[in-house]
Amino acid sequence: GQPSHTNIRVTEIVQHDSACFTLVEAQLKTGRTHQIRVHLQKIGHPILGDDKYGLESGDKQLKVKHLFLHAHLAVFSHPKTSEKIRIETNLPKRFHDFLAQWDSRFLAQTLQPKEID
Repeated sequence: GQPSHTNIRVTEIVQHDSACFTLVEAQLKTGRTHQIRVHLQKIGHPILGDDKYGLESGDKQLKVKHLFLHAHLAVFSHPKTSEKIRIETNLPKRFHDFLAQWDSRFLAQTLQPKEID
């Protein structure tokens, strides 16, 4: 396939008994199909709920039915005006609800998007 590059930064580690989840920020340098999913799987950290590149056994055990992948920030140039467009959203409630089962810090916490240049 085509070359691809993703910068990955760990933002949180949630650990409880034998379960461990890592929240990451992934900044795409290229835009290949399933790029984040493939790169995280290749480094041994597949995305929770990923039915193509993930760990089916873990998803079943945790009763996960959704892909835990969320674009909280997108910045791009408008194709006609070249104006910088910035779109950001908070982490979905279902992410917080799931994480709060394992770590009480997530009960009242809202993870805010961060600026990516």
